[in-house]
Parts: sequence; structure tokens; C-alpha cells
Amino acid sequence: MSTNQMFDLSGKTALVTGGAAGIGNEIVRTFLQKGVKVALLDRLDTIDQVAKNLGPDNAIGIQVDVTNKKQVDQAVKKVVDHFGRIDIAVNCAGVALLDAAETLSEEMWNATININLTGTYWVAQAVGNVMLKQKSGSIINMASQAGVIALQKHAAYCASKAGVIGLTHVLALEWGPHGVNVNAISPTVVLTELGKKAWAGKVGEDMKAQIPMRRFAEPEQIAAAAVYLASSEASIVNGANLVIDGGFTIQ
Repeated sequence: MSTNQMFDLSGKTALVTGGAAGIGNEIVRTFLQKGVKVALLDRLDTIDQVAKNLGPDNAIGIQVDVTNKKQVDQAVKKVVDHFGRIDIAVNCAGVALLDAAETLSEEMWNATININLTGTYWVAQAVGNVMLKQKSGSIINMASQAGVIALQKHAAYCASKAGVIGLTHVLALEWGPHGVNVNAISPTVVLTELGKKAWAGKVGEDMKAQIPMRRFAEPEQIAAAAVYLASSEASIVNGANLVIDGGFTIQ
């Protein structure tokens, strides 16, 4: 196989949570460019229109709260009914609610764990049952460098993303023998519209000074990693946590 034939995803079907914006939306756009049919899952009530605007023939949008298992199960069934199968699932839905550990509220803690970790599990479980029947599939969970190291005011976020990495390991162990590989991606700060606002000015410059590459990640770079992990070339990669952080966590 020549290199220009590698990482071919044409004809595959993907489900992406958090697909309305940010990293999830960039992954959706990249998958569509690669010939993938994509179901966008998001809690926004405009998600159907977002999908139509991106790919009216190859994309559908389904409003879902990933913390609600019943809604997740119903949404995954809709995807299978529409496309016939699910080859790729990317868990991008997430929140970052930050405060010092001694003042972090119960509401902020619960929302962070429920969306970032529990939501990831419900989607992975529902999609996993589809893929186990197919005896094939790739699940990609969006973790974070915060799941590997500690960051100030990130108690709930670090806990949730460390949980995602641990969950990824267990699913990879249990489902790998059945043709389903499960991996995680752990980015540094990513320059989505939200990322640009959150890390503007001195806080961003201070953070970049701690990164050996002295810069943040672009959404396209995270999407490229998702393409690789979803491709047949990565079918032997299982239980990995691909850290994309410019070297932040090697220190």
C-alpha cells in the first residue's frame, strides 16, 4: 500500500459526541472530508441544523444528554437504524469547570464527573455493544494532559480525565479480543474558539512557557490523531493514551 492510500476512512460510519463545536466539530469536519458518514451527538437543540450545514447527505444530528443513559441508548439506536452500523465512535463531549479544591462546589464537581466521565462511559457502553456484535470498531475517548499531571484549580477536571484514561484501559482489555480497539487522546490546550478566549493574555503566555514547544495545539492536529486511531493502520493500537502536548508532561 502506498502512503497516499493510508488512513483511508471512506465508507465508514462514525458517531461523535460534542460535535457541535470545538474539537468534536473539527473531527466531524475532518471525517466528512475523509468520506465518513457522521452522526453528531450534542445537547444543543440546533445540532440537527449544524449537521445539515456540514454535510446534508452524509451527516445527521441528534440532540442528547450524554449523562442520561436512556437518551444515549436511544441515540445510538437511531444512528444504527440510519446508517446500518457504527465503525468509529469519538467521545468529545466535555466541560471544564474550574475552581480551587477547597472551594469547588458540589454542582461543579458533579457536572464535571457526570459529563466527562460518566457520559463517556454510557456512550462507550452503548456503542461497544454494537461493535461487539459487528466484531469490529474503534472507540476514541478524549482525555487530556490533565488526566496525566496536576493543574491548579483542576481537581474535578483532572479526576474526570484520569478516569477516562483508566476507563479506556479497561475497555481495551475487555473488548480487544473481540475486534474492538479503544484508545484515548490527551491534548494540551487546544486553540478552539473557547480555548482562545480561556487562554488569552498572560495566563496563556505563562502556560506556553511551560511547554517545550512553546505553543498550544491546533484543532486540526487533534483531528488528525483521531483519523489515525480510527484507521485500519492503527487497528493494532489498543489501550493507548496518545498525549499531544508539545512535551508538557515529559518534565
